Amino acid sequence: MYTLLADHDGHWPGPWILLIPLAWAAVVFLVIVVLRRTLWRRGCVAGADHPLAVLGRRYAEGDIDAEEYRAKRAVLTETRRGQDRGGAGK
Repeated sequence: MYTLLADHDGHWPGPWILLIPLAWAAVVFLVIVVLRRTLWRRGCVAGADHPLAVLGRRYAEGDIDAEEYRAKRAVLTETRRGQDRGGAGK
């Protein structure tokens, strides 16, 4: 069994062989970190409501009237369109 770990000269691979599992662990860790950050930035975090959803809920509950709802909705959608174009719509 020991000869399987040795190269053709009978030398052991050395302690650097431990770096391979550590490298794979680092890759898995980085993938998890990247996925969590991208999902978090897209608003997939539990409990984070979209501003338009909050506005619609307030209108449905009667907290605001139709005129105020339309005005605030126009502001929110205009701001979002401006962000999508890189700030050109502001």
